[in-house]
Amino acid sequence: MKKTVNDIDVSGATCLVRVDFNVPMEPGTHVISDDSRIRATLPTINNLRARGARVIVATHFGRPKGVDESLRVAPVAARLSDLLDAPVHAAGDSVGADVERQAHGLAAGDVLMLENLRFHPEEALNDPIHAAALARLADIYVNDAFGAAHRAHASTEGVARLLPAVAGLLMDAELRMLGGILDSPRRPLATLMGGAKVGDKMAVMERLIDSSDMVLLGGGMAAAFLAARGLRAGKSPVEADGPQMAGRILSAADARGVQVLIPSDVVVADKLSAGASAAVVKSNSVPDDAMLLDIGPETRDAYARALRLCQTVLWNGPMGVFEFPQFAEGTRGVAHALAQHARAGATVVIGGGSTAEAVDTLGLSQAMTHVSTGGGAALEFLEGRVLPGVAALQDMD
Repeated sequence: MKKTVNDIDVSGATCLVRVDFNVPMEPGTHVISDDSRIRATLPTINNLRARGARVIVATHFGRPKGVDESLRVAPVAARLSDLLDAPVHAAGDSVGADVERQAHGLAAGDVLMLENLRFHPEEALNDPIHAAALARLADIYVNDAFGAAHRAHASTEGVARLLPAVAGLLMDAELRMLGGILDSPRRPLATLMGGAKVGDKMAVMERLIDSSDMVLLGGGMAAAFLAARGLRAGKSPVEADGPQMAGRILSAADARGVQVLIPSDVVVADKLSAGASAAVVKSNSVPDDAMLLDIGPETRDAYARALRLCQTVLWNGPMGVFEFPQFAEGTRGVAHALAQHARAGATVVIGGGSTAEAVDTLGLSQAMTHVSTGGGAALEFLEGRVLPGVAALQDMD
């Protein structure tokens, strides 16, 4: 495990805290539509402030190509100030002499937010001179941005090599919960996988087959698994090698005695649109002119019953196109079943990305054991890949 903020003395120190405040905005506005990523870091920031540290918060925001007025972090700083009920001073840049003067003028408990890290192209290039400029702002580096930990950037990896570097409380929770899935889950362990393409989840499914007792499949990728079993998938978009990849997963599961559940009924439509007319059909009777857009009610109920038998559940990927009401019931039903299961004492971990978005939209995030803040980072971690932003942190003695 990695050292955390609780393992070091921060009194009187200036801490550079890398966060992931890449939050969504209401279309055409600077109004934050979901502040869950900001709220998730409050325990770390409050911990440091309460222990007498000076806090510098650093985040990326969007994908700017140089300075972009529409992607300044001022709205994020204002929201953080509201949540902390304390002033958050805004820096005009993320590096430079003026920022250094602001950083060195902070008092214990003060919070300074740097401007969008990606306004400097050197950030994504992990430029060592840029990393050194960030390091000059602080005495200690704290990484609480699990969602960016799979990127070897100046603010996630470079600066961690130059300062004493530890994990924030959110980062620690992510590593413990996701690591526990791989290393010591309460059994039985169910892996619930959805999303559009088998290829996107192939590596993580191959890894999790080794530790899972049950695998349940939904989303667009279910079409590839139906095809692997010789069933028609209509005009569902299936990768050219999707059925072959699905077949490998099924063979590996069969060799290890892992039960795999594939939808027995599905919701189909002739097009993906808000006005599309949905129909429920058996999985062995998908019309040639239809595409799979959700799991059906029979599958939804069967999955809920199966998941109740498991002590640990990892869910990554919606069961359907939940953005449209007529294709959202599979995701909704599974989410409610898992929330109830978690309240009853099961460990339910949501693997970030669109799954976390769906659970949050349904108002069920607080019911789950853990909702990851990392989409791509969570998948790479579960695949067993080294995350540069984690590897650079100090190990526990």
